[in-house]
Amino acid sequence: MKLEKITDQPVIAAEAFDLRPVRGSDLGLVEMYCGDARVASNTSTIPHPLPPGAIEAYIRRAQQPDRSEDVWVMDGSKAGASEVMGLITLARMDRNQSEISYWVAPAYWNTGVASAAVRALLEANPQKCETLFAEVFQDNPASARVLTNCGFEYLGDAETYCVARTAKVPTWTYSRKLD
Repeated sequence: MKLEKITDQPVIAAEAFDLRPVRGSDLGLVEMYCGDARVASNTSTIPHPLPPGAIEAYIRRAQQPDRSEDVWVMDGSKAGASEVMGLITLARMDRNQSEISYWVAPAYWNTGVASAAVRALLEANPQKCETLFAEVFQDNPASARVLTNCGFEYLGDAETYCVARTAKVPTWTYSRKLD
């Protein structure tokens, strides 16, 4: 897989890892984690089982100059952890707003990785957003705690379709104003 290097997306230092643009060498680990039903079922967009080529296509889209979403890998290699501990994304919306989403590999659940990644992205604010939104499944209170611990405020209940579950899932929606 030949993929281009993203030059307009910064590397962001977090506490014990870096947030860096996704690269072709991440394919195997991202595919392994996204292929885990526990990860896929906590996202709206990852299918389970993964179709062949899905993650390669995702990485290609993430590296396009005209992409609508910036994707960072939670890379723990500087602290002796995995090069891929999870992904965090910012999807551009209108009026200087973006939607943040993330998933963490099961080996790093309940270790503070997601909270550290969200905090680092908030502090860097690479898209110069005024407001960030997030949506989590109501049966995933750990993700809701990540958001509230990072200063997000609850907006309300909704529902979204989960590809892995092939069903609509109740969600909580959050927002955070940035300086």
